[in-house]
Amino acid sequence: MKRRAFLTSAGVGVAASTLAAPAIAQTNPEIKWRCASSFPKSLDTIYGGAEFVARRVAELTDGKFQIRVFAGGEIVPALQVLDAVKDNTIECGHTVSYYYVGKDPTFAFDSAMPFGLNARQQNAWMRHGGGLELMREFFAGYNIVQFSAGNTGTQMGGWFRKEIKTVEDLKGLKFRIGGYAGTIMSKLGVVPQQIGGGDIYPALEKGTIDGAEWVGPYDDEKLGFNKVAKYYYYPGWWEGGPQVSFLTNKAQYEALPKQYKVALETACAEATLDMIAKYDVQNMNALKSLVASGTQLRPYPNEVLQACYQAAIETYEAEAAKNEKFKKVFDQWRKFREDEYLWFRVAEYSFDRFVYAAPPLASKK
Repeated sequence: MKRRAFLTSAGVGVAASTLAAPAIAQTNPEIKWRCASSFPKSLDTIYGGAEFVARRVAELTDGKFQIRVFAGGEIVPALQVLDAVKDNTIECGHTVSYYYVGKDPTFAFDSAMPFGLNARQQNAWMRHGGGLELMREFFAGYNIVQFSAGNTGTQMGGWFRKEIKTVEDLKGLKFRIGGYAGTIMSKLGVVPQQIGGGDIYPALEKGTIDGAEWVGPYDDEKLGFNKVAKYYYYPGWWEGGPQVSFLTNKAQYEALPKQYKVALETACAEATLDMIAKYDVQNMNALKSLVASGTQLRPYPNEVLQACYQAAIETYEAEAAKNEKFKKVFDQWRKFREDEYLWFRVAEYSFDRFVYAAPPLASKK
């Protein structure tokens, strides 16, 4: 009798749990958001980051929470995504926050500061180093809740028609460059140009600009920069580990059911991991292809790097002296950077320095 009673009650429990899942799902509303990207569809990895988030959110909510992604310029100009999210013109956007340093240089901390953090260090600062709390407080002033949703890894330093051998070669150069780096390079005579990804090639081809930086070999080859500029420089010292962000309108985000908020946060975290993994695979092959087709790979001269580094220090100190929001984030970020550099010098840098200089692993026959 006890066995029969147990089996009966167990069966009822299984039936109840079977019915519970769809019943719970039925209580969640159907929600549809529009997401404006700052990137063209042709750049499948960085633009694809937003599509990755949309796909995972739908999967995690049984299709109840749908996000439709639009490429840069389709419903919102590529460099106006933040304003559109802030004003609730659209519910969300996928962009790089340093595009908006003209409003406040503090935005750069959410993506990349020149001579700042690499991808791992940026992730550490955001997730466990206090960065997310600081940036969420800052973005709240713009009616936005932001999430890390991608990273390209250290970027390349740009394409030029002529070689850059000294600091003098930078003077008067019209250079497409995003973020805070343009302000820094202007101290050395560069005339920075902020141009969306889809408009860079024609500007470089027509000679409207003398050089341009974008992301790295994979995206740069797709955009055809090697066809209109010969010299390809590295590293992109202004983007050691640039984070791509998913911006949500604060009121729209707060109205989401808890399950949907968790789904969005999870999808963005996965997108960060997925994007940098893709770039690490794609860039190695694209760089080989570019060099084989005649691209001249060049490191920035140390003299140029030193001048840019000094200009960066001067720029940060001047901004911190007049901008309390910037200073609050900068003081904490700078301390984190110093401590993180100490740690990375011990194991990471020592390992990398040795293995990158070592001969290839030979197979025994």
